[in-house]
Amino acid sequence: MDSLRKTYYIDVNQIKSHSTKTEEAPAIQIQAGLLGIARSSVYYQPKPVDEFTLSVMHKIDEVYTKRPFYGVRRITEQLRRDGYLVNHKRVHHLMREMGLQELIPKKNLSKNDFAHPVYPYLFRGIVAGYPNHIWGTDITYIKMAHGYLYLSVYLDWFSRFILSWRLSTTLEIEFVLEAAEEALRVYGNPEIENSDQGTHYTREKHIQLFESRGTRISMDGRGRAMDNIFTERLWRTIKYEEVYLKSYETVLEAKQQIGEYITFYNNERFHQSLNNKTPAEIYFGKEEYLV
Repeated sequence: MDSLRKTYYIDVNQIKSHSTKTEEAPAIQIQAGLLGIARSSVYYQPKPVDEFTLSVMHKIDEVYTKRPFYGVRRITEQLRRDGYLVNHKRVHHLMREMGLQELIPKKNLSKNDFAHPVYPYLFRGIVAGYPNHIWGTDITYIKMAHGYLYLSVYLDWFSRFILSWRLSTTLEIEFVLEAAEEALRVYGNPEIENSDQGTHYTREKHIQLFESRGTRISMDGRGRAMDNIFTERLWRTIKYEEVYLKSYETVLEAKQQIGEYITFYNNERFHQSLNNKTPAEIYFGKEEYLV
């Protein structure tokens, strides 16, 4: 993880006014929250990723977004067919660095990489019936011109409304908790919260955040990305309609443009599956919703 922790840099002077040392930490926390980025992302210094490795990671992201059921060997084969001469060991390593390690099927799916609570997947034959019935959450890789970020969202499955989101330069748990806390604070408590079995979601801090509010926990099977189908569809939509069309130069540029897209997605983008209504119209039960 050390290679990740110094990949990007945000000029602190861009996001805080002059303050005393005692005021600095609270100011950064407030400003980071307003910007929609994790506090842990503020002080990291730049450490460029070599161009070839970055291009391979971007290509892995494109292949996985299009074919989320592909494992390491199929992704490796696709990369080689596209002219990237890499082996499966390197692809496996990069997928772990990209946050896809929990989606890689294991030889023995009954064994976990570490001890953690395992909750059953609750949605066999069950569909979301109303707002705040089921929330889904996940993390995805976001490409930049000279690096990459991670995006975490909480999504209402019934309406497809994006409840909260955070960008981070690292895979530390903080940005996931910040997004969860915001969704709970603004929109109340879901009946069920669904995630994969990634390390972020099996941590006691995350589980207790929901269980303490009476929310039931559901988890995808190991290596079963399609259990979280609505979030997987969201990733494809965001990437094909926003991320893959852009080349973000800075974290703040990515935050601004992704934020603008999410506002559009929630309030203006019609969904055929929602009878050509927007997620906000369905979530709030209104024909019109103004931000």
